[in-house]
Formats: sequence, C-alpha cells, structure tokens
Amino acid sequence: MKKKEVNLNTNSVNLDKKSAKEYEKYVSSVTPTHNLWLQMAKAFLVGGLICVLGQFILNTAMETYGLSKDDAGSWCSLLLILLSALLTGFNIYPCIVKWGGAGALVPITGFANSVVSPAIEFKKEGWVFGVGCKIFTIAGPVILYGIFTSWVLGFIYWLLKIFV
Repeated sequence: MKKKEVNLNTNSVNLDKKSAKEYEKYVSSVTPTHNLWLQMAKAFLVGGLICVLGQFILNTAMETYGLSKDDAGSWCSLLLILLSALLTGFNIYPCIVKWGGAGALVPITGFANSVVSPAIEFKKEGWVFGVGCKIFTIAGPVILYGIFTSWVLGFIYWLLKIFV
C-alpha cells in the first residue's frame, strides 16, 4: 500500500511540474511584450498633439476672440474636457489611450476620460446607484489625494513663513 501511495505522489508531483511548465509556456506566449522606446515615442506624440490642440485653442481664443490669457485658458480647459468626454462617449478616446498610453492619460483630457468612462459603464444600473455612485471611481482618489497634498504643502508653506 505504501508503495502505491508513494508512486501516486511521485506521479502527481511530476504532473504538477509538467503542468506548471506548460502553464508558464502558455503565459509567456500570451503575455504581450512592449518596446519601451516605441511606447515612449507614442506617448510623446499623443501628449504633444493634445498640447498642440490646447495651444491652438488658447491662441485662437486670445487672438480671434480677444479674450484675456486667463479667460482663454479657462475656455481651453473646458473645450479639451468637452472634447475628451465626447470622444469617450463615442468610444474613440479609449482607442487613443490604448495606442498612446500615458500621453493620453496624463493631461486634463485623461482626467475627463476617467470620470466619463465609469459613468457610461454603470449607466445601466441607474442614475443614482450607477452613474451617481460610480462616476468618481477612478477620478475620486486623484481628487482626494490632490486636495490633501495641496493642503499639506500649504500648511508646510504657512509654517515656514512663520518660523523662517
């Protein structure tokens, strides 16, 4: 009896090693490989294009419509957010993010995308428990830690002004 148990255990160990190797081979075949330099170039291109669009809006608002720099900046931000929300609604911005990576996620347009995406995804659950509860799922922590960090830095600045 004991020999059979030992043989069964040995066989199961061999099967475990074999299946582990097969699984590792499968994982390596399915795992995407990324070219760091290509990803950085794509991010630079997409982020740069977003910045060029923003600069175009800013210049147009100041030169054509005669707005002050502050007002033109506000309009620029609003229009970039609106464009990002519309592109997210038409499922175009996620394609841009997939191709451009951080170049599309970091600017204000990426923040707008992170607010609109959960709202669209959870709309089927209703306006209150879907959109209302889930709209800040991604953007909420960014807002929270952004405000908290600015408060802490402001407090440190205030202390330095008092004691220095």
